[in-house]
Amino acid sequence: MAIGLSEEHEALHESVRGWAERNIPSEVVRAAIAAESEARPAFWSGLADQGLLGLHIPEEHGGSGYGLLETAVAVEALGERVAPGPYVPTVLASAAILAAEGKAGAELLPGLADGTLTGAVALRGSISGGRGADGALTVGGTAEFVLGGALADVLVLPVHTDRGEVWVAVDASAATVTPVGSLDLTRGVARVELDDVAVPADRVLDGLKGSAVLNLAAILLGAEAAGVASWCVTSAAEYAKVRVQFGRPIGQFQGVKHKASRMLVALEQARATVWDAARATADTERRADAAGGAGAAEGEGAGADAGDESAYAAAIAGVTAPDAAVQCAKDAVQIFGGIGYTYEHDVHLYYRRALTLRALLGPSSEWAESVAELALNGVSREMEIELPEDAAALRESIRAEIAAIAQLEGREQKRALADGGFVMPHLPRPWGRGASPLEQVLIFQELKAARVKLPQMIIGAWVVPSIAAYGTREQQERFLPKTLAGEMIWCQLFSEPGAGSDLAALQMKAERVEGGWRLNGQKIWTSVAHFAEWGICIARNSSEGSKHEGITYFLVDMKAPGVTVRPLTEMTGENLFNEVFLDDVFVPDDLVVGEVGEGWKVARNTLSNERVSLSSGSGGTGASVPDLLGLAGRLGRELNPAERQELARVVCEGHSINALSLRVTMKQLAGAEPGADASVRKLLSTSHAQHVSECAVGLLGASAVLAADVKLGDPGFWNRAVLATRAMTIYGGTTEVQLNIIAERMLGLPRDPEPGK
Repeated sequence: MAIGLSEEHEALHESVRGWAERNIPSEVVRAAIAAESEARPAFWSGLADQGLLGLHIPEEHGGSGYGLLETAVAVEALGERVAPGPYVPTVLASAAILAAEGKAGAELLPGLADGTLTGAVALRGSISGGRGADGALTVGGTAEFVLGGALADVLVLPVHTDRGEVWVAVDASAATVTPVGSLDLTRGVARVELDDVAVPADRVLDGLKGSAVLNLAAILLGAEAAGVASWCVTSAAEYAKVRVQFGRPIGQFQGVKHKASRMLVALEQARATVWDAARATADTERRADAAGGAGAAEGEGAGADAGDESAYAAAIAGVTAPDAAVQCAKDAVQIFGGIGYTYEHDVHLYYRRALTLRALLGPSSEWAESVAELALNGVSREMEIELPEDAAALRESIRAEIAAIAQLEGREQKRALADGGFVMPHLPRPWGRGASPLEQVLIFQELKAARVKLPQMIIGAWVVPSIAAYGTREQQERFLPKTLAGEMIWCQLFSEPGAGSDLAALQMKAERVEGGWRLNGQKIWTSVAHFAEWGICIARNSSEGSKHEGITYFLVDMKAPGVTVRPLTEMTGENLFNEVFLDDVFVPDDLVVGEVGEGWKVARNTLSNERVSLSSGSGGTGASVPDLLGLAGRLGRELNPAERQELARVVCEGHSINALSLRVTMKQLAGAEPGADASVRKLLSTSHAQHVSECAVGLLGASAVLAADVKLGDPGFWNRAVLATRAMTIYGGTTEVQLNIIAERMLGLPRDPEPGK
């Protein structure tokens, strides 16, 4: 996986990665470290020949005419090799010059695109100047810690004037550039000093704001941070597969699995937020072009104008990506162990690079403050899907069908939605529409636009796919129409007191009798069993074979003799869960779903639908970021710095989940498997509502002592939410089990040994 999603982006990433593996092996990196002074690397001309310096630069200026996202894809791939040299400083400089108005672009961009010029950007400095009558500037001062400054031909610098901050592009030969010792051994930083340097008017980058430069830096340095994190995740996982301790690979230990899984989660969050920030910048540029070049006014600081979506997205990337790189590098050192702490191993080079990137961008707390400021001022970002042009005809057809249904009311409308296949459109007809991912997206959009709500199926949403896939025609016709219309309520009889997440350890017995089966045993944590009409139940019909064999999937009438339901009171004081006892409950043969003894296969279908459903929102608690921001607006006071930092972290997490969801959808639209994005989104979503409600309760102050009761307004609502959301990391598949699944299926770490082996 990588930042880019399209086939073109994936091809670009693989091309750059392959080129980098051939041209930037570890020996080249080590040679750069050993050199007495920093120099352009031998592969510099190759970068230009590959067109990698000008991906984002228009063709009229010698570039390829793509965009910032394509450059971010290349930066990530090179970051995986911890590439030395001025590539990132140069593309950041050309991106900043490109964002400005005036003649400097025409003069400088061709050289920056073909590699004859290198660039560098001072993200902060103490340089001042005054304008002359001809628009020229005379500047003086110092900018410290300029990445790639010692190799730059062109320096992009901020200058403070009596009319505010302006940016200039000066020849490095006009400045005194002094290399300073760098934490990153593979790439240097420098001090830039200017003493009454004359900057002609055509080198003043009119229209360029400091906020825009920082946003560009958040994207490009964030992309490199993602590349660093990617190497750390992959290398640590590969090492964990082969490093043996205590007689088995360390990747089989749960502690290592969970650490590696958390690394992958952080990496995918970094990729998603950088990807969206690059998209947001492109969206802003398109809107500005459409408006004749009149963009939104921007303020100063890390994050920019409170009304700018691109500033919001960039600030979130500025929080997420550098921290992810640092965390992944630290964890990689830990997994590599003693060898990872040695100078000879490359992992410390990635740790140094990650720390340097974060330091260059500025403290995460400053970016988080920008996120909080923007969010509290109402800025958000809708994750819009770019649909193909040929979707218009299909949309009109769907819109017409939904418009007719919208005229109906109540039960008649719900049945029409079910009959039309709109409730679960991905299912084959007649239960769905056999809808492609594109059609599913269009249906969702048109239902929302028409304000038509789908039937509430609750557990039925997990039941329908299994009966549609494995049920007999009679079972389908008996159960699916009413379930899809929301007229039949189901419960799930899976968990048992001795078999929670380990469902294959179930003990409920299914005994063959004349005409069917007798079920005996106990189920627990059964949602809505106290008013469900039917239940899906797995029971063991045989003890032979593996623990996944000898399980059969039944449909149980919850009013049948021998079924006893006892409500369980959860910590909220409410009764959603139940324990269910089945004593000699008879289930006829025609209510067995799938083949006898192959119920685990059917159950897995149910569980996969369950976990997608449970991870797609706040779980019914109402604990979402908009709710949290609404509370903050009703407090009647300013949030203190600690509260703003916590709120920003929750906002960033929510935004990353939304970005991951969009990436999953876009991959499905392209006919690809979602991959790590989907697994990471599920894991993050289950705990996100907890983090939202915990943040909210922290804002309540002393009123957080009030009872958990929605009738009490904000205190009661949020106190109920903080209690209710504790279940979310349990009943959808515990967090710990999900971390194991990510480690084993996404990173290829060895599975836990069978008990007794």
